[in-house]
Amino acid sequence: MPGQGLPLRVATLLTGLLECLGFAGVLFGWASLVFVFKTEHYFEELCEPDAGPMGNVTGSADCKAQDERFSLIFTLGSFMNNFMTFPAGFIFDRFKTTVARLIAIFLYTSATLTIAFSSAGSAPLLFLAMPMLTVGGILFLITNLQVGNLFGKHRSTIITLYNGAFDSSSAVFLVIKLLYERGVSLRASFIFLSVCSAWHVGRTFLLMPRGHIPYPLPPNYSYGQGAGQMGKQGGGNLSQDGGTGPGQPEPRSFWRYVLSQRFACHLVWLSVIQLWHYLFIGTLNSLLTNLAGGDRALVSTYTNAFAITQFFGVLCAPWNGLLMDRLKQKYQKEAKGSSAMKVALSSAVPSLALTSLLCLGFALCASVPILPLQYVTFILQVISRSFLYGGNAAFLTLAFPSEHFGKLFGLVMALSAIVSLLQFPIFTFIKGPLQNDPLYVNVLLVLATVLTFVHPFTVYWECRQERSSLAAA
Repeated sequence: MPGQGLPLRVATLLTGLLECLGFAGVLFGWASLVFVFKTEHYFEELCEPDAGPMGNVTGSADCKAQDERFSLIFTLGSFMNNFMTFPAGFIFDRFKTTVARLIAIFLYTSATLTIAFSSAGSAPLLFLAMPMLTVGGILFLITNLQVGNLFGKHRSTIITLYNGAFDSSSAVFLVIKLLYERGVSLRASFIFLSVCSAWHVGRTFLLMPRGHIPYPLPPNYSYGQGAGQMGKQGGGNLSQDGGTGPGQPEPRSFWRYVLSQRFACHLVWLSVIQLWHYLFIGTLNSLLTNLAGGDRALVSTYTNAFAITQFFGVLCAPWNGLLMDRLKQKYQKEAKGSSAMKVALSSAVPSLALTSLLCLGFALCASVPILPLQYVTFILQVISRSFLYGGNAAFLTLAFPSEHFGKLFGLVMALSAIVSLLQFPIFTFIKGPLQNDPLYVNVLLVLATVLTFVHPFTVYWECRQERSSLAAA
């Protein structure tokens, strides 16, 4: 890595990490925020008194409709988090960093102010606020992922680190819950998040480029004074595999990559694993309430434990990127005539397989209705999720030309979002016809998780076929 502008590069890296850690993926701490909303009586009018065997009204209430309303808000928010990644990626590719970040700041600030001034009487405002919060957060993530381009051979590690920080930011809602229990109002917490927009504006104009950070970096690239101009000048060098220089293959259209088998397998892999995570997070409060027999103190304890484990996503994710970077360097030394892309793909196979294995373990534990076992579920869930999103972003940078990264990243997230919409009908089906017994749904989802191992196998087979062809030649 060239030494020019090194202090500024490190400052950009660290402040970007803090931004992702504090703001980008807070939606996924939803279980903690639901606990606060319920205490504030949001949607409480949907609860109905339970009738005893003789038709007498008991002291408890049936809040299935309230749980469904919160589940629907999370479904909508998580859907928008993914689906809007495609237009967000297009905005980033087309209008560059500054415009994308200003849109993110506007959406995020509007969302936090809306939540701050909402109340039980205006609870439907959450249907507007949560999607804005998530779209703003994903734009923060997308604009920060390019920072990995500044650090050469550590690129995958930094990309996965940022995705891990995105996961860990869900702990922000735990902090809000703990502060709330100590007397700090929900309004005060979200007003503070709104004021933090000054931080985002400062990073946008003082540290981030106006254009893009190219990859690979041009030899004369200087990050610092005029970084935005350099980003624009480097635009023609964004592609690692799709250039037109000597020895480079002819660039292919965006849609040809979209319609490839590689992209389709990756989409299925991401969609199935993500559905498990979204369904688990969106229904966690209801699940814990059932397993704890309605004991609010016990539910609060397990909710806190879940949120605390989420924070460690930032520590788990870089191991995935480190594994990919180390394997890539190893395979590059051993490669004999293999293309750079195939060498990079070979390094992604263990990451893809390990992510599927972690999800399978998480899914099996989540399917067992034993409350103490959920501590193990929480640990496997956060490791699996941090590997999933870090590995997803890193795989796309390795498997496809980087001039299409924003669009491909956005499209795969948007299409997987459509699959994630299944979480609400699944939740309704479990609550209704299955009478709170998710056994059959869990068995089907576990079988679907086993099928995700097809993706790393096909990538491995593709790389092996090329090696065999080269050996035969």
